[in-house]
Amino acid sequence: MFDTVRQKYSNWVNYRRAVDELSRLSTRELQDLGICRGDIKFVARRAHVAD
Repeated sequence: MFDTVRQKYSNWVNYRRAVDELSRLSTRELQDLGICRGDIKFVARRAHVAD
């Protein structure tokens, strides 16, 4: 049970880190990556699931 809680917390931390990093990029940098600002949470969630 503790491992499940720890894993969920770790997943959340990684997701938040990705969202924070992408949010710091300029609109132009996001466009270069093919991401619009509204897609940041979706992209971060999807990238983490792919790991």
